[in-house]
Amino acid sequence: MQARQILVAAAAATALVFGAGCTVMRDQQTVGSYVDDATITTQVKAKFAENQTVSAMAIGVETLKGVVQLSGFAKSGEERAMAERLARSVNGVRSVKNDIVVRS
Repeated sequence: MQARQILVAAAAATALVFGAGCTVMRDQQTVGSYVDDATITTQVKAKFAENQTVSAMAIGVETLKGVVQLSGFAKSGEERAMAERLARSVNGVRSVKNDIVVRS
């Protein structure tokens, strides 16, 4: 479990180094909230990767101020619903906007 926390922290730090400047300059959020959002995004993607129902490669995740937006394509309504449930289960998520399209 500790290795996973280190991985999440490293991913958040990398996102901060490469992307925080643009976001903060646009006055969209503070550096602290950007790091929180990057951590949430990383944790949601990790939950997708661990789950056999959800394709982590087909579903995109973006977070802004604790609001997670899911996009992409799912193979079934079950996959779409599971992706939303997994995203909502991450600590710090305020709400989830599910824009996943089910492809048959």
